[in-house]
Amino acid sequence: MLALAATLVVFHLGLIFSGLVPNLVSRPLHLALALPWIFIFAEGGLVRRTSGAFICAVGVAACLWVAVNQEMLSDQYGFLEGNFQKLVAVVLLVTVLEGARRAIGWPLPIVAALALSYGLLGQHIPGEFGHSGTPLASFLGTLTIAEGGIWGSLTGVSVNVVAIFVIFGAVLNAGEAGQGFMNVAAAAAGRLKGGAAKVSVLSSALFGSISGSASANVASTGAITLPAMTKLGYPKRLAGAVEAVASSGGQIMPPLMGAGAFVMVELTRVPYTQIMMAALLPAVLYFFAVWVGINAYARHYDLASVAEEDRPELRRVVITSAFFLVPFLVLLYGMFIAQYTPQYAACMAILAGFILLFFNASGTFDLKQILHRLESALLNSARQVSVIASIIVCASIIIGVLAITGLGVKITSLILSGSGGLLWPSLFLTALACLFLGMEVPTTAAYVICVSVAGPALIQQGLEPLQAHLFVFWFALISTITPPVCGAVFIAAGMIGENWLKVALTAMALGIGLYIVPLAMIANPAVIELGAAPIQALLAAAKIALGLGLISYGVIGFKKPLPKFVSSLAGLLVVFIGGDLI
Repeated sequence: MLALAATLVVFHLGLIFSGLVPNLVSRPLHLALALPWIFIFAEGGLVRRTSGAFICAVGVAACLWVAVNQEMLSDQYGFLEGNFQKLVAVVLLVTVLEGARRAIGWPLPIVAALALSYGLLGQHIPGEFGHSGTPLASFLGTLTIAEGGIWGSLTGVSVNVVAIFVIFGAVLNAGEAGQGFMNVAAAAAGRLKGGAAKVSVLSSALFGSISGSASANVASTGAITLPAMTKLGYPKRLAGAVEAVASSGGQIMPPLMGAGAFVMVELTRVPYTQIMMAALLPAVLYFFAVWVGINAYARHYDLASVAEEDRPELRRVVITSAFFLVPFLVLLYGMFIAQYTPQYAACMAILAGFILLFFNASGTFDLKQILHRLESALLNSARQVSVIASIIVCASIIIGVLAITGLGVKITSLILSGSGGLLWPSLFLTALACLFLGMEVPTTAAYVICVSVAGPALIQQGLEPLQAHLFVFWFALISTITPPVCGAVFIAAGMIGENWLKVALTAMALGIGLYIVPLAMIANPAVIELGAAPIQALLAAAKIALGLGLISYGVIGFKKPLPKFVSSLAGLLVVFIGGDLI
């Protein structure tokens, strides 16, 4: 396992320094290195492991065959020649579907399988939603031996960018960066009323900015913050909701954004640094609304601060904060000052984080601890890269079918006609689609699928591409706290031993910003222009913050219906009136 994990890490880092490697070499090798972590190094009985080993073997062989024969295949222009190539194509598609099923469950593979069925049989569907049909050799070939399917541009993002930042996060988490986040949060907010909840918010925002996963965020920071809140007498439903809401925000907090930022770069052709700047103020506004909500709950419950003896001393805060500040500063220097590519800057930050694995806050040299950290960094890197690869490659099947059959254009036309050509009904339909799809598939996959079909419609109605993509990405995330399928809530409720529905309802009130901010980005587009027009962006953010504060306090802070209604209505008016609402 360690040897394979090291191979995966070295391969992806090596691509950054190796110059141009053909896509039909790097992308199949990326999948080949990921497959063992999905099929072999996973839990399960004898039958599952045996079948997994067989599927992994034939899948890896198919990937290697594509990589070895890339020159020949590039001359075929996505047209399969002979039965053997058709067999390779079928093996690759089945491997990708089963790999995604084992990694994240049934929903995404089912959607991909339905897309494949539509591509193969859609010519028999009457009306405008049928298609003229594509020869089998061309259809399967475009998906498996050309750069229009599983080896498409989304897989390229997974290979060249996402994997590097995932490795960066794994290296930081293997050391004392996580404890540094907790210490900084405890020192900054622990003494405030509701301090334990606010520590959870700050630590989850910091940790989530590198983990990019709501579930991982809940499991890691929640292991510390949930017991701390219950110990101080916080209601269990509130403690679980705070952790779920705060952890979900990690997926909208730069720099990682759950891999969504890098997929957005590929789809919009907007530089990564610009996307990071655009996403920053909305993410801060989300956490501001959560903060106001905690203050509102403090009116109902006596939410104690963290006891002084439980707060870290200043010296420890300073020392442990260096374990995440140094790599972050290296990353920011590389991107904004040295003007390196994001992945090259991330490689520099990985090197800084790797060096810090040899040190600890106590200043001692512990060889066993160092070896354990290196092992953790390698294994977690491999597992996380492999899961994201399985998601993105499976989603690429759907995107490939949409492009081959023209279904994406037809769905876009349906949205335009169903909304009467009006922007806000289109936004409502898109948000609804994101919510339902996000309940079943991971955020990044839901975002990719939704923006592929709804994004063009929103752009045709006047939205800037980045504005449309951020809107879709945010609404793809709300299923983490919205019933019936709310992953972050389920994990937090299980960890604290509370009814999940109670936690979910509290989380929806506390995370009200997740529903309001993406709409505010449409009504106030200046808020995502921090890089180009900072003054206007900050003024728009201040207005939205005032409105969010009124809404959040209205939903939570008042016990009587009338003040709730008045405060919430006033907040909505502040957020939307005066923006580009019409």
